[in-house]
Amino acid sequence: MFMYRKINLSAAQSIALFYVFAVMVSISLLSLPFALKPGVNWSFVDLLFTAVSAVSVTGLSVVSIVDTLSTPGIFILLFILQFGGIGIMTLGTFLWLLIGKKIGLKERQLIKTDQNQSTFSGLVNLMKQILLLILMIEMFGAIILGTYFLTYFDTWQEAYLQGLFASVSATTNAGFDITGSSLVPFAQDYFVQFINIILLTLGAIGFPVLIELKEYIRNRDRNYGSHFSLYTKLTTVTFFSLMVVGTVMIILFEFNHFFAGKSWHESFFYAFFQSSTTRNGGLSTMDVSQFSNATLLGICFLMFIGASPSSVGGGIRTTTFAVIVLMIISFARGQKGLKVFKREVHEEDIRKSVVVTFLALTLCFTAIMILAKTENFTMMQILFEVSSAFGTTGLSMGITPELSMIGKIVIIALMFLGRIGILTFLFLFSRSKREAAYHYPKEPLIVG
Repeated sequence: MFMYRKINLSAAQSIALFYVFAVMVSISLLSLPFALKPGVNWSFVDLLFTAVSAVSVTGLSVVSIVDTLSTPGIFILLFILQFGGIGIMTLGTFLWLLIGKKIGLKERQLIKTDQNQSTFSGLVNLMKQILLLILMIEMFGAIILGTYFLTYFDTWQEAYLQGLFASVSATTNAGFDITGSSLVPFAQDYFVQFINIILLTLGAIGFPVLIELKEYIRNRDRNYGSHFSLYTKLTTVTFFSLMVVGTVMIILFEFNHFFAGKSWHESFFYAFFQSSTTRNGGLSTMDVSQFSNATLLGICFLMFIGASPSSVGGGIRTTTFAVIVLMIISFARGQKGLKVFKREVHEEDIRKSVVVTFLALTLCFTAIMILAKTENFTMMQILFEVSSAFGTTGLSMGITPELSMIGKIVIIALMFLGRIGILTFLFLFSRSKREAAYHYPKEPLIVG
């Protein structure tokens, strides 16, 4: 992890290189003979696809996990999901602390880039708290689901293995499953769905939000004057607003289609779960291809937005979407600057939001054009697959195993870029920030 010092890589380039290394390690682990069931073989492209999907905690798969991996292979996949979900620098920081290494400026720069942080303050403590929080959430989820699954499975070993995998997959928003059909077997079990929604939300809402909430609860009875940051307020409001809007949208669009003849509680939970899983979960209680095109388009939009920054998810992120919307409203009102929750957003953050959104749209549009040329699927199926891959969501209309070699490579690239983040990808091509030594006269342009 110190190669960047020798060859003078930037923080973004180092992060990307570390994730490439993580994919290579994942390929090596998943190709071990005991990781596969007897008689099972897979091509290098399928192996690469699964490794990238696991490291990026996307969940798209060209093979059936339950039919391909043995029990040791399932535990290897769990380890990779943990590695990808928590983040390379979080686990790297833990290892550095374990061996007694001092976390210097270079290491803090890597952590700052990997977690989309704006300052160096409290980074090491942030990594410690993220690791502790995720492991605690996964442990409680595994115990609750494993115990509940005793009524579903014949042995306690299988029940708790299913509970452990389901908890890790949901918390890391990985979307993988070992049931063979995601959460479809629990389509009528609202308890299982509710626990998964909680785990999906805790993984996708953003680690700083969880840490601030924990600190607020701990200090609320003291005179510490605890308050939430602008990041927490904006990302929480946006996150749950999108969840509510998604639920209402699905109910309205499917009222006379998929939900026809279903009870109100069936319709609500189908809509609520599908809206929640678009935050990068990838788990599903139904075949999403049964939805109408209007609903599928709405889900694509939600997957493109994705989860919150400094979380397990991808996409352009909730705060980016919120800043873009607020910027449009502010411009329409003729206001200068962007004000929200009695705070003013930095111009640098506004510019980042615009750049991230434009570049994300460009990447997805390019991927759609390539797949439209190489694949024999409908435009809706292609759009859905691209949105899912970029948002590292993992939902699919069932075309993933049928992708051509070129199609798989395109989806692999999107999943990888979705995991490292658009800004990290953009900064791969710049070594350092430089202020111009001179300025030209400004001249207005005709735009719009």
